[in-house]
Amino acid sequence: MKHDEKPVSDNQQSQALKLINLVEYQEGSVISREIVRKNTGTVTLFAFDEGQGLSEHTAPFDALVYILDGEAEIIISQNPFHLKAGEMIIMPASQPHSLKATKKFKMLLIMIRS
Repeated sequence: MKHDEKPVSDNQQSQALKLINLVEYQEGSVISREIVRKNTGTVTLFAFDEGQGLSEHTAPFDALVYILDGEAEIIISQNPFHLKAGEMIIMPASQPHSLKATKKFKMLLIMIRS
């Protein structure tokens, strides 16, 4: 997985941005870009090429996934969910989950650490 090191929020000036354009698809890759990085949580934008994904893992905090573009299969505790642009799901803390691009897709991941 490739990602930019500096979160967008490190820019000292407020500005209106089109979220979907902050990360581009790359063939055969998963690309991520942090939008906000704080001790209390993160907001990260991802772009998955078709067929790419994240293998099963757990996180110590709830995570909200919002699909911006495309389609994905998200499996939470062995239950599959097919999400399309405009849909969201919460991945509960400590429950195993994985993601796979059934079509290339972009998502916003919001994790609150509390």
